[in-house]
Amino acid sequence: MSSRQAQHISSRDNAFLKDLRRLSRDSTAYRKVGKFWVEGEHLCRAALARSVQPALAVFSETFWPLAPIEWVQSAIKNVVIPDALFFDIGVLESPASMGFVFDLPPVVALRPDLASVVLDRVQDAGNVGSILRSASAFGFGQILALKGTAALWSPKVLRAGMGAHWGLQLLEGLALPDLAALTLPIVVTSSHRGCLLHQALNKGALPMPCVWALGHEGQGVSAELEALAGLHVRIAQPGGEESLNVAAAAAICLHASATTALK
Repeated sequence: MSSRQAQHISSRDNAFLKDLRRLSRDSTAYRKVGKFWVEGEHLCRAALARSVQPALAVFSETFWPLAPIEWVQSAIKNVVIPDALFFDIGVLESPASMGFVFDLPPVVALRPDLASVVLDRVQDAGNVGSILRSASAFGFGQILALKGTAALWSPKVLRAGMGAHWGLQLLEGLALPDLAALTLPIVVTSSHRGCLLHQALNKGALPMPCVWALGHEGQGVSAELEALAGLHVRIAQPGGEESLNVAAAAAICLHASATTALK
């Protein structure tokens, strides 16, 4: 195949475009077809930077002649569609001109000794993606999503993650007994019990590597998961707010652990 060879599709009713439209809008469609879709240069570039090869690249007709050669050569197959059809598939506020379809990574076994984040029914896709981004930035390589958590490979989580997916091991649909395999201490955030995070950090009482457990936006971490924790911490809030957004709390806590690792 030459570097500029592609399949051109012009019909809105084409089966492939129908599938692509479903992947871009249905948060759990990837589980049924074993593939997921990302659009826009940032996410696609982030994947290539991690040497993750797309199964298929899709370009708008206007952008196709201008596409960098490394993008054209990155996928097993290229598809070019009219701009109007591409924009109909896309969901970004600023319309993109290209995207990749990836095969869903194979299911892997939980790694007991890898610094991890447990998501306990965290339901907002933006929060989940933001937490994944913080985990990747602060050295937590594994995400363990319990049942009830937003779909990790959904388009909204992918966009909020800003490329963090490519550097993490992701397991979803887990149940509480699956966490029994963990060998690292579990740390739970709470708004009402435990030591203050900054005090634990100053005293050297914050373990790293560890497993941070983060809970539902309204209900927090379940009592059953709290019972597994070796340490409960609170984040000081001198401004008097009742609680922090879970993604903001995650960034603070994971950064604290990363600081521990650097000492």
